[in-house]
Amino acid sequence: MLELRGLTVRFGSVAALHRVGVSLDGGRITCVLGENGSGKSTLVSVLSGLTPHDEGELLLDGVPVRFGSPRAARAAGIATVWQDLAVAPLLSVWRNLVLGAEPTRGRWPLRRLDVGAARETAVRALERVGVTGVDPDQPANSLRAGERQSLAIARALHFGARALVLDEPTAPMTIAQQTLVGQAVLRARAEGLAVVLVTHNPRYAHLVGDRYLLLARGQVAGDLTRADVDSDDLTRLMAGGEELTALTTRLHELHPELGER
Repeated sequence: MLELRGLTVRFGSVAALHRVGVSLDGGRITCVLGENGSGKSTLVSVLSGLTPHDEGELLLDGVPVRFGSPRAARAAGIATVWQDLAVAPLLSVWRNLVLGAEPTRGRWPLRRLDVGAARETAVRALERVGVTGVDPDQPANSLRAGERQSLAIARALHFGARALVLDEPTAPMTIAQQTLVGQAVLRARAEGLAVVLVTHNPRYAHLVGDRYLLLARGQVAGDLTRADVDSDDLTRLMAGGEELTALTTRLHELHPELGER
């Protein structure tokens, strides 16, 4: 559904991303891993419409696009869940869920907000991603971290997103909270969304991911699937060094098309 071809982003003379190529398919979770400064945040910024690319192409359904704003990315069906900005903290759960598309009843000029329908919608949307027992009237900041991220994912599903981009959704969280987010992410995959999950946790990535994009100094250092590595391999590769260099070289030997991206 989404594809990056030779995508480059520069900040001054520094290339935050350099000729990055990857295909993001519906019904698949692509985990993006790398150390600080590897280009993960820049990749999220490009997909979410915050940062325009300087070279290369970003394709949506095979058609080159350039998002001028986050609104444009959302209109194209790309929902981004930020680590610290997943929800509006002082608004209720149901207001967060229907924000911007509130249900109404009655005819103009007597049309009014249908609070009952909004509450029911919020409860059903959260149950859809595995979160139950939440009072839709409680403020979003009273939810646990995992529940807030799940609420943001439920909102993306409710509004018909086609791609879901998550920026470090499980840092820092307890195991129970990470489980909640994992349920929501797997639900998004089951409904056919292309999921991009940025994380520092290789074991969590291997648990939920189908594909692993390793970034180093703004470049693709590894493009792997679950069949290629186990969680221990992924942990070692996250450390970089000679092992990652050797892997990258071997992958390019086996798949010359990677060098064309």
